[in-house]
Amino acid sequence: MEKSILFTPYELSGLTLRNRMVMAPMTRSRSDNPGNVATALTATYYEQRATAGLIITEGTFISKKAVGFINVPGIYSDDQVAGWKLVTDAVHAKGGKIFAQIWHVGRMSHPDLHNGELPLAPSAINPNAKAFTNNGFVDTDVPAAMTTEDIQQTIRDFTQAAANAVRAGFDGVELHGANGYLLHQFFNGCSNQRTDAYGGSIENRARILFEILDALKAVIPMNRVGVRLNPSMHNAQGMLVDELTIPTHEYIVKELNNYELAYLHLTEPFVPVDDVPHAVTKVAKHFRPLYKGTLIINKGFDKAKAIQVLEDGDADLVAFGVPFIANPDLVKRYETDALLNTPDQATFYVPGAKGYTDYPFLSE
Repeated sequence: MEKSILFTPYELSGLTLRNRMVMAPMTRSRSDNPGNVATALTATYYEQRATAGLIITEGTFISKKAVGFINVPGIYSDDQVAGWKLVTDAVHAKGGKIFAQIWHVGRMSHPDLHNGELPLAPSAINPNAKAFTNNGFVDTDVPAAMTTEDIQQTIRDFTQAAANAVRAGFDGVELHGANGYLLHQFFNGCSNQRTDAYGGSIENRARILFEILDALKAVIPMNRVGVRLNPSMHNAQGMLVDELTIPTHEYIVKELNNYELAYLHLTEPFVPVDDVPHAVTKVAKHFRPLYKGTLIINKGFDKAKAIQVLEDGDADLVAFGVPFIANPDLVKRYETDALLNTPDQATFYVPGAKGYTDYPFLSE
């Protein structure tokens, strides 16, 4: 019987992926130690899931100023690099491939996470959302608008994080430009009301992303860099779609063709946007004609939907989130049409092995 396209190998910029299933980046809050370091438990978690064609790690903070959640591993200290080396060694020992998602949350943070200082953002606009702190989920505050030097330092921080990822043994990095975090905040008018070179026009709103990419060239090949975008995110984490949102993302996607990246990673809408003016309801189908390279699509896919989007040619790879949390051997389960484990949502963001590395394999 001919193998389904989902389980066929894929050449990703010189990396041979054994299938087209990607483990999506998902915050798991297991680095509950003073240095927010990935641990042997983290390594076990990713090693268990190394049969994915590609693993993209949970977002890892590029600096202390980038922090927006407790117990999330960073990638700005030597100890953090050493912790991530445990992870990459474990995944590579199983024949897997792994990219680090490097991340700055911008205004999606809280002074409690910054020694009382306000988090940084493109503009001083409160997302009116929640930040996860030692006091639980608390209301966000009005952030401090970034100075030009803040922006330049952030570009340096992303560059250092990419260099650290190379030192840690990652196969590549993914820039988190989605889901209402810092780069996404620059792209959208609801969060960026700057009047300098980083605000106003579409080109200015997108400028920081391309300045980061240009800086990354000094520390990592472009074909080892991915970019994640969420164009139709609306009414979540302070993001709103307006008349310039999709044109801005169209401009970004077209410009990314000049960088010969590893991939573009797109997310379908978190919630239905059929009634939202200016939004795109089918992101992969809309943006596929604009992008010449490898396209990953994410959000709510099961096996059947994944096969369909690949066969339709709207994406090259499909990223699965929650199914990989509960099913370390998700690839085998999909290949054999086995039943899936039920995810325990109460353990998604709490420390410890429960709900993290204790989900059973089929063989168990």
